Amino acid sequence: MTRPLKSALFALVLLPGAFAEWKTLETNGEPVARHEAGFLDVEDKAYLVGGRRINPVSIFDPATNTWTQGAASPIEIHHFQPVEYKGEIWVVGAMTGKFPNETPVEKVLIYNPEKDAWRWGPEIPEGRARGGAGVSLYEGKIYLSAGITRGHMGGFIPWHDVLDPETGEWTQLPDAPHARDHFQSAVLDGKLYLAGGRQTSRETNEVFSRTVAPVDVYDFASGTWSTLEKELPTPRAGNTTFSFGRKVIVIGGETGHNQTAHAEVEAYDVDARNWQSLPSLNRGRHGTGVAIIKCTLYTASGSGNRGGRPELSDIEATPCETFH
Repeated sequence: MTRPLKSALFALVLLPGAFAEWKTLETNGEPVARHEAGFLDVEDKAYLVGGRRINPVSIFDPATNTWTQGAASPIEIHHFQPVEYKGEIWVVGAMTGKFPNETPVEKVLIYNPEKDAWRWGPEIPEGRARGGAGVSLYEGKIYLSAGITRGHMGGFIPWHDVLDPETGEWTQLPDAPHARDHFQSAVLDGKLYLAGGRQTSRETNEVFSRTVAPVDVYDFASGTWSTLEKELPTPRAGNTTFSFGRKVIVIGGETGHNQTAHAEVEAYDVDARNWQSLPSLNRGRHGTGVAIIKCTLYTASGSGNRGGRPELSDIEATPCETFH
């Protein structure tokens, strides 16, 4: 993940060590603005996938700072954390439909960047479909953690399942310590981290307020859960979570007490066992992700305020040194 930058453009804009902050990039073209979407890297490009409404895939090429558009998904998909598996983008645990009565998508959707084509994948077991879940890849298996079953009305759950993408077989695993939705998960050093999120319940008028501060940790080797002693310093939902180096990093998000989306970037050092604040985003956002390409991290689009507006069309970047 510390590959040298090869582009002359990046030598000017994102020279390692030139800054330790986020910069908004000037680009050729724009993505289709969206939120509750997925954003990730596959090889040397970044892909913005799904979101409210049926959207084309927006593709960012950092070699030219150019956005192009790919094929639209066959249905509306939102509230998911995509993963890359063998060069394809797997959407597991998405929702579809309109607020507040969204429903879980009962099958996996797969996007092939090379073919610019979508196809349906394995079914999710009956009674286990949900959206707003954490999804991570570990040793060739896809782990679907927590989430919500009834859109924004309620039904947050602590379920934990694993999918073998080669066979389409699912296995139920022990529940996580805390139910949560609207969050992301990350893998580091043989462990799975569930960070951020909330317990959404519009039927009790608690859509944004019940944030989940504890961070749950699943040990792949032992198959057991624990919870970090130190909670997420800024509890929020709709956050991006990923691992880099020896840190689990939480970016952006939304809460009931902030009209604007969160810009905070906080990192948990697994060796020091503490949290630290890192340079904030230029623009707070929620409902997106992070792509890591040639030692540069990117985040794009999402919503700039709590809820769904405004949908952003910009992209920010920072060198990997920011997280050392």
